[in-house]
Amino acid sequence: MTVTRRRVLAIAASWAGAALVPGAAVARSHWQGRALGADASLVLDGPEDRAQAVLSDLRGLLEHVETQFSLHDPRSALARLNRTGVLHDPHPDFSALLDLAGRLHAATGGRYDPTVQPVWAALAEGRDPAAARASVGWYRVLRTPDAIRLGRGQALTLNGLAQGFATDLAAALLDRHGLQKGLINLGEYAARGGPWRIGVEDPDYGMVLTRTLNGTAIATSSPGALRFGSGQGHILDPHGAAPPVWSTVTVEAAHAAVADGLSTAACLADAQTLSRFMTRHAAVFGVTRLTAIDSDGNVRTF
Repeated sequence: MTVTRRRVLAIAASWAGAALVPGAAVARSHWQGRALGADASLVLDGPEDRAQAVLSDLRGLLEHVETQFSLHDPRSALARLNRTGVLHDPHPDFSALLDLAGRLHAATGGRYDPTVQPVWAALAEGRDPAAARASVGWYRVLRTPDAIRLGRGQALTLNGLAQGFATDLAAALLDRHGLQKGLINLGEYAARGGPWRIGVEDPDYGMVLTRTLNGTAIATSSPGALRFGSGQGHILDPHGAAPPVWSTVTVEAAHAAVADGLSTAACLADAQTLSRFMTRHAAVFGVTRLTAIDSDGNVRTF
């Protein structure tokens, strides 16, 4: 499996707000690290004591999201669910993330489906994915107030949703501590204040556009950003083996988790389907714009 760029958002420029008040205890704080297997960063503008309070709480938040959503930590809730087929008394955040997964699955005609994990694993290991495809189907995931149960042979991946969800949780830390300006990246981007200018890159065409965030979130998915040994891209069609329609999709929304999941699913939808989604569902999900780049580098905005 060849890894190029897993996520293709880059900061092109930073907040260009008013000058800091002379003598005020205001500064710009930076943090860089890792979250759920991806590079992560925070840029915080505001009183240093508030910024430090955010960074202090961030450590616990990162531990929490890894404990819940990591595919690779055998102790995580997700890993235990995949290993045993059942998760008793799921954390409210785990349940909330699956609630969103179900809503996105319905709204995208099943193009967002976390049960593709066995197919993904088969391709990553160089195995024939045919048998694994039989396990795909969100409808087979059974949920009750006190447990989650998978169908026979099923496993979930939340990699197309959890990074955005973690980004939203981190953005809430800024709100809790009264920090009004910051750019959060825990695999996807969310802004407090602004404007923050974000550059969007395509694996084949480089930087293709810029977007400005002001209190909103953005996520980008590119099937070709990560390829298996066979050359197939990492965004898989849950309905079969249809190739992605788009080279890159960027979604801007009120919440990073929505942008994250929708950018993944939208790679598999044609222009008519995307237009229909925006008409029917954009307001409900808080989506403000969807931009798709085709294999020839042409940009479509929905």
